[in-house]
Amino acid sequence: MKEEFASLLTFLQREDLWILQVFITVCATLFFAYFISRLLKKLLAKAQLTKNFWDDVIVSSAQGPIRWFIWLMGISFATELLREQAGDTFLNIVDIVRDVGIITLLGWFLIRFISRAERNLIDAPTGKKVIDETTASAIGKLLRISVIVTAMLVIMQSMGYSISGILAFGGIGGLAVGFAAKDLLANFFGGLMIYLDRPFAVGDWVRSPDQNIEGTVEDIGWRLTRIRTFDKRPLYVPNATFTHISLENPSRMLNRRIYETVGIRYDDADKMSVIINDVEAMLRNHEAIDTQQTLIVNFNAFAPSSLDFFIYTFTKTTNWVEFHTIKQDVLLQILRIIESHGAQCAFPTSTVHIASTPPEHDSVAAINPGKA
Repeated sequence: MKEEFASLLTFLQREDLWILQVFITVCATLFFAYFISRLLKKLLAKAQLTKNFWDDVIVSSAQGPIRWFIWLMGISFATELLREQAGDTFLNIVDIVRDVGIITLLGWFLIRFISRAERNLIDAPTGKKVIDETTASAIGKLLRISVIVTAMLVIMQSMGYSISGILAFGGIGGLAVGFAAKDLLANFFGGLMIYLDRPFAVGDWVRSPDQNIEGTVEDIGWRLTRIRTFDKRPLYVPNATFTHISLENPSRMLNRRIYETVGIRYDDADKMSVIINDVEAMLRNHEAIDTQQTLIVNFNAFAPSSLDFFIYTFTKTTNWVEFHTIKQDVLLQILRIIESHGAQCAFPTSTVHIASTPPEHDSVAAINPGKA
């Protein structure tokens, strides 16, 4: 027994002890990484059962970075055991790699956290939404860009580069970049104005009277806005375009308008007044018509083939399909009102008057057909 213990002490005092230490460190790192991975999966499953989605965001965002952080620290600790075997240059490189890795993992975690928080805010039930999709997307993009730029500057600083020199060079180079990429910058600031002024949002129906642009907004990027036209084709519009064109946003209308002209025959002129009164009463009693808005029914014009009156009113709904159903019902009721008074809708007609032949001309033609 004493001999075995002595041999063990002899082995532990050997110069090859670092190999065993590195092996134990790597095994411990593997075990700890596996344990933390299983723990985070269970935490995520429990977090998904709660009503608060922020715990889901934090746990799901941390899964990958924490696992790689454990491996990074384990390998770093293992390299520290090689201090006597490796030179100082190698250890300095390891220190730099560890610092860069920690910064990268922290930036990765923040980007994942921002992306998942943005997605949860957008996909939240309607009653729980505290921010619209366009604003969430804009804030998410700004935060991600800020994290990436900050992480790159910190990494360069840790690698020995002077940030002040880089910033000074960026100020000079920015002028050249600005002239070379003026269209790109114009689109960037055009996108920024869209996020600030918010003339439209994702999901809105937009159209421009200045250009052939009409459809539903699907995505607002920093350079392009993607619009899905009504024939289901994607239309990519540079953001700078929206700074110098007029744009309508029908999605934000309060009501939809019914503006129609109806003509009756001249023979039914004596029935015009009662028809107008009945049509107006029908509109005021119609449950789908917004009587708080302008409502007009008036005799309007003496047309070539009809006596015209017009209706001008607004529906309560803004839904396109529902609006046409309401408009159809209104027009059919107007037809029934006209017919109920024995009148008819007019249609284009022409009257031909044939002049009669003078009697003396008929008698001359009978006596002398050749001169007629």
